[in-house]
Amino acid sequence: MESINQQAKELIREHLTFWELAQVNYAALGKVQTRALEVNGYPVLLQFNPERIRSSAAKIDKASLATRPCFLCEANRPGNQRWIDFGKEYQIMVNPYPIFPQHLTIPIRAHQEQRIRGRYADMLALAEALDGFILFYNGPKCGASAPDHMHFQAGNKGFLPLEKNWRQACREEVAVKGQAVLYALRNFLQPAFVIVAEDAADAVSLFNHLYGLLEIKPGEYEPMMNVLAWMEEGKWITSIYPRKKLHPFCYYAEGDANILISPATVEMAGVFITPLKKDFRKVTAADLWQIIRETCLSEEEMDQLISKSKSYHL
Repeated sequence: MESINQQAKELIREHLTFWELAQVNYAALGKVQTRALEVNGYPVLLQFNPERIRSSAAKIDKASLATRPCFLCEANRPGNQRWIDFGKEYQIMVNPYPIFPQHLTIPIRAHQEQRIRGRYADMLALAEALDGFILFYNGPKCGASAPDHMHFQAGNKGFLPLEKNWRQACREEVAVKGQAVLYALRNFLQPAFVIVAEDAADAVSLFNHLYGLLEIKPGEYEPMMNVLAWMEEGKWITSIYPRKKLHPFCYYAEGDANILISPATVEMAGVFITPLKKDFRKVTAADLWQIIRETCLSEEEMDQLISKSKSYHL
C-alpha cells in the first residue's frame, strides 16, 4: 500500500493531467522569476508570482467572508477536484495556486474557524505522514486567506531557506519537556522559536506552553503566529513565529512607497511573494528587513517572552 506521502505526490500528478486550473498555474510556476537577496546575513528569495494576488490581496474582514462561498468547503469545490482522507477530519488536496512545485492544502471537513489550539498534534501527525513535505499554518490574522475554515498547507522539502537557515542561528534554550527542547533563535531573520522533539507529546506540551504566553489581542481568539513543522532525522522540527501585525506600512502606502507583500508563513521562512511586477523589480533587502521588523516581535518583546517562559516549571 502506498504511503500518504506517495499518495499526495500522485494526487498532484493526476491533477496536472485533468484539472485545467492546476495545469495552467503549475506550468506558470515553472516560469516565475526569482531574485536572491540577503537579509541580516541570511539568504532569502523574492518570487514574482502573479497568481498569488488572490492571497496577497484577499479581503478577510467578517463582512467579506460572509458574502463569499468558502472555497475549502466540499460543496463549493470544483467537481473534478479530488482529495485524500487523512484520519476522520482532514482532506489532503492539491493547491491550484501554488508557491511550491508541490503544494497541498489540508482542510478539515467541517466549516470551523482557523485555530491551531488543540490541533498542533494533528500537524505533527501530518508532518510524519507527509515526510517529503513541510507543513505550515497561517494564523487567522497572519496570512490565511480562508480564516473561516481550519486548514494547514504543505510544500515539498528543499524549497524554503528556513530548512537550512535555522541551524545557523544562535540558539538559546528556553524550556525542556522530556525528549523535546524549546529554543529561541537569536540574530535571525526575525525573532522565532524552534521546538526539536523526539516525542510528539513532549512537543505538544512545549507548544501549548508557548501558546499560553502569547498575547491575544482584543476582539481576537488566537495569538498572532505562523507555524511550520517537518520531520528531520527522526525528529519533529517546529518553527514558530509570533507576530504583532499582519501588514507592514508599505502594504497600505500610496504611490512609489506601496509594496504589495503580505507576509505569511512562507515569507517568515525566507521566500517573499510579490504578485506585482513593479514590486519584484524594486524591492530591496532593506525593504524586506523593514517588513519583518514591522510585522514580527522586537528583540525586547522576545526577551520578555523568554523571561516569562523561564519563570514557569513544566
